[in-house]
Amino acid sequence: MMQFIVRAYDGEGRLPKRMEVRPRHFENMERMKEHVVCAGGMLDEEGKMIGSLLVMEFENRKQLDEYLASEPYVVEHVWERIEVERMNVVILDKKIIKERI
Repeated sequence: MMQFIVRAYDGEGRLPKRMEVRPRHFENMERMKEHVVCAGGMLDEEGKMIGSLLVMEFENRKQLDEYLASEPYVVEHVWERIEVERMNVVILDKKIIKERI
């Protein structure tokens, strides 16, 4: 399995749209939960959501791209910019995964 960091930045002024789409986003996250290592909203200095950060696990990048293509925040144009990087998760749930070191 491969782990990926997904940084997804909301478009300017998209907070109301984010809140409208949020229930569908969480429904999708429920379906995808086996692939989610951790996830949450990124906040600005005032505590307002400006995007999302996800650490996800898939067999390959193609599967991640398929998820992103169906993600409600993508479909509904909440996320304006998405950055993806590979990650090697070595600590999970406060345990070291020695075979990944």
